[in-house]
Amino acid sequence: MSQIVRSCRTIIRRNPLCGTLGSRSVGPVWWITALLIALAVVLPMASLASLATHAGFAHWSHLLQHVLPHALTHTTLLLVGVGLLTAVIGTTCAWIVTRYDFPFRQTLQWALLLPLAVPTYIVAYAYVDLLHPIGPLQTLLRALLGFDSPRQFRLPDLRSIGGTIFVLSAVLYPYIYLTMRTMFASQPERLLEVARTLGCSPREAFIRVALPMARPALAVGLSLALLEVLNDIGAAEFMGVTTLTVSIYTTWITRSDLGAAAQISVAMLLMVIALVWMEHQGRQHQRHGLIRGMHPIQARRLHGLTAWATTLIVGLPVFLGFVLPTAHLIWLAWRQFMEGHGLPSGLIDGVLNSAGLALGVTAITLGAGLIVAWAARPSIGTWTTQSWLARCASLGYAIPGTVLAIGLMPPALQLDAWMAQGLGLPGLPMMGLGGILVVACVLRFLAMPVGNLEAGLTRLPPHLEQAARSLGESAASTLRRVHLPLLRPALLASSLMVFIDVMKELPATLLLRPANFETLSTLLYADASRGSYEHGSMAALLIVMVGLPAVMLLSRTQQNSTQPTSS
Repeated sequence: MSQIVRSCRTIIRRNPLCGTLGSRSVGPVWWITALLIALAVVLPMASLASLATHAGFAHWSHLLQHVLPHALTHTTLLLVGVGLLTAVIGTTCAWIVTRYDFPFRQTLQWALLLPLAVPTYIVAYAYVDLLHPIGPLQTLLRALLGFDSPRQFRLPDLRSIGGTIFVLSAVLYPYIYLTMRTMFASQPERLLEVARTLGCSPREAFIRVALPMARPALAVGLSLALLEVLNDIGAAEFMGVTTLTVSIYTTWITRSDLGAAAQISVAMLLMVIALVWMEHQGRQHQRHGLIRGMHPIQARRLHGLTAWATTLIVGLPVFLGFVLPTAHLIWLAWRQFMEGHGLPSGLIDGVLNSAGLALGVTAITLGAGLIVAWAARPSIGTWTTQSWLARCASLGYAIPGTVLAIGLMPPALQLDAWMAQGLGLPGLPMMGLGGILVVACVLRFLAMPVGNLEAGLTRLPPHLEQAARSLGESAASTLRRVHLPLLRPALLASSLMVFIDVMKELPATLLLRPANFETLSTLLYADASRGSYEHGSMAALLIVMVGLPAVMLLSRTQQNSTQPTSS
């Protein structure tokens, strides 16, 4: 640890009045920069509202008759179906691994998070290929049943609302599992014991005691999963489901009607606002389910057939959401290699473009998140400052990529026109050189470093900064010499999470990338659109492999947070 940190702690030990130095402050440059970052996140929504208002309503009869009914119906069915299925899978798995001990429990605790490493569109492509009427699974099933052709026996078509709900749920249930597992692990054992003494069965004790206490965590995890449903475009479009996101994309790209796409986006934002409100309500009352100083739930050992059946039940989501699609990707990539096809065209450029974009966005996002978290840290201002600045900067994650892209388009065009006329810069620096894509990714994923760094700063003793300031250190010097060394775990986690999410981001990249700029996700999307998904198997496998480190780090953090603490 640096010398300044040791000096600060020495002063604190020797001077008990050090904690009364008053409210900490930062210079105006920090405040102005953090304010501009927060306003930049709000700008796309204001631009979207202006674009939708000035676009006119002549085409609304067509939208109301042919577009919105199907899009709203499909989107609502997806939200309800995925919400119910992910809630059942995530809650059930979280309770089982918390309450019971069975074979491979320690492995399954972190393996249940592995589907987060696989984007939804990759799982959709893999399952459509696996369950094709002449695909490997149906061919094997017909051989076992004695049928010769798909005309004699075939499974229902996966490209439907039900198939899309299954695919999305197989990938998104970890959001609920993660929050519910943490909440269940913090519940006291004595409450369940009291319920049992009052005549409740284990099932009734779960339904009447454990589950109601975990409802806030369920609301938080459910809102995150449903926001991902709204953001999805690759899986829904490939499965033939016309959601609001797909309607926005086709209205903009196919019909070249940016105004109508903006108006559909406004309707979509209403759903986003409802989900964000639900998440806020859940977080607001989340503390009520925690009781400190009490013995946490202890896992009960299962034996015999019951133990192995529990292992199979808990392992099934891991198999369906990660093992099976990943194994299929490996098989496709190996077949492509053995058949002598070599590397797909543009794969190397796609890797370089994806890595370069992810590295640039990660560096900018970390810097912006650090500025916002430092300026809005809890001990330097009023409650309004703490909540307003950080919350505004975190809104981007709740905005679907297609909606964010439409909201950024008018400001980017105006900025390009100003730079061309006022500064004499050739071309389109924002649109043509990819600047708008970088801005979109930064705004969308800024919530990750802001949240992680806020949590890290909250855990640090406030006396450290007060002692450093009493030694004559400025705010910037205090951040550099005291806080940054202590925030390395939060910085590492944030950088890894942002890097992985940019690597697999599809909607914003698909809409805002410059000409002749392909990433791994857009290459895979193009191959799937042409019906040659197997050609993009290597790109898909690379995306999955890059996502694994972030999931491993997340699982390690989750396991550490659920370890019992002594009272």
